[in-house]
Amino acid sequence: MKKLIIILAILGACKSKNKVAFTPSYLPGPPTLVYKTKANYNQLVPVILDEDRKEIISYPHPKDVLRNHKLAMPTALAEGYLLDERGIGLQVAFLKLTYEEYAKLEQAPPLAEMYAMIVDKDPLVFLCNCGNGSAFTNKEQQLNALIKAKELTKVCKVLK
Repeated sequence: MKKLIIILAILGACKSKNKVAFTPSYLPGPPTLVYKTKANYNQLVPVILDEDRKEIISYPHPKDVLRNHKLAMPTALAEGYLLDERGIGLQVAFLKLTYEEYAKLEQAPPLAEMYAMIVDKDPLVFLCNCGNGSAFTNKEQQLNALIKAKELTKVCKVLK
């Protein structure tokens, strides 16, 4: 019996080392989106297209690409994943303008002009929702742990 308890304790300790301590919470609020793209669009401004990808339905004001006086570019995570800092979605597209160039504009370009600036209308190869950011104690560290443990798709909701 003593041997069984010791073996169970050892197995439990090994299992807990590999376990990622994070449970998503899908409360109202901005989602924590993790994604990968076909190419490196990290510095390009995202816009949201309609379902047919023929019109821009959402775009930031040039001042909205800044957060706390810093450009709201995505955060690089392990294995080429990115953490959204701007507000993307399944119908995201990227403009040829960088965050830096866009932030210098007084106003957003007219929609037809902006649509002509799109470099990729279907750039995502992967997108998942890891819930409300309030569930994290250290978002970047916990997401990297999920990625490295190959648990991201098991813990978060895969959207694409």
